[in-house]
Amino acid sequence: MNTPVKNKKQAASFRLLKLVVKLFYGKRKCIGLENFPKDAAIFVGNHAQIHGPITMECFFPDPKMVWCESRVIDKKEFYDYAMADFWGHKSPKIKWFFSLLTKMITPLFTWLFRSAFTVPVYRDMRVRHTFRESIGHLQNGTNIVIFAEKHQPYNHIVNEFQDGFVDLAALYYRRTGKCLCFVPFYHAPTLKKVVIGKPIPFEPEHPIEEERTRICDYLKNEITTLAEGLPVHKVTPYENIKRKYYPKNKISG
Repeated sequence: MNTPVKNKKQAASFRLLKLVVKLFYGKRKCIGLENFPKDAAIFVGNHAQIHGPITMECFFPDPKMVWCESRVIDKKEFYDYAMADFWGHKSPKIKWFFSLLTKMITPLFTWLFRSAFTVPVYRDMRVRHTFRESIGHLQNGTNIVIFAEKHQPYNHIVNEFQDGFVDLAALYYRRTGKCLCFVPFYHAPTLKKVVIGKPIPFEPEHPIEEERTRICDYLKNEITTLAEGLPVHKVTPYENIKRKYYPKNKISG
C-alpha cells in the first residue's frame, strides 16, 4: 500500500454517454449533503437494482469510486453472472431469450463497468487488490460507495448486508491512524431523490466482529428511517421482481 492510487480519468466516449444518460434518465436530487464528513468516507446505500449504480455514477458528487462486482467487468465471467443475478427470476420458458440477450450485451456492459468510476470487488484471494485500491482512493480524498445488500431480506426497505466491507476501516486505521466514517444513503428512483444520513465512525478499540454488526445494523436502520421519512412511494427492491410487487416505504396500520 505504499504507492498511492491515482484518481481515474474517463474516456471522452464514456463522458459523452454519461451526458446522454443524464438527459434521458432525469436528474436525481441529493439531499443531506451537509452530512458529508470532512474527510473521505464510505457511503453505503440500497442498490435499487440498476438505478443505484447509474445514479451514483452520474449524479453523486465527485470524487467517488463505486464498488463493483468483478464479474461484470470480465467478458469471460459476465454471462454466468448475468444469467444468475439479472435474469434468475425469469421463467425457464424464456431463458433462451435472455441467454441470447446476455451474449449480445456482454461487450457493451463490460466496457461500461470498466469505464465507470468503479473498484472491482473480488470474491477470492484477489480481494486484497480491492482493499488496497480502495484505501488508496480514500487516502487521496476520494469517497467509496458500496452497495452491500445480499439476497436475504432485512425489512421492507433494504436487504441484509454482506459485512466484509467494514474491514476496510480497520485496515485504514492501521495504515493512517484515522477512523473512517460510514455514511448511509437511501435512493428513491420513483421520487428521483437520494437522501444522505448522518455518519457513524469506526471504533478501533472494539473487536472487528462487533464493529461489523454495530455498523451494519446502524446503516440498515438509518436507511430505513431515511426511506420512511419521505413521502409515500414505491421502494425499488434489491431483487429484480415485477413492479407490481414493489413495497411501499410506509407500512400502514
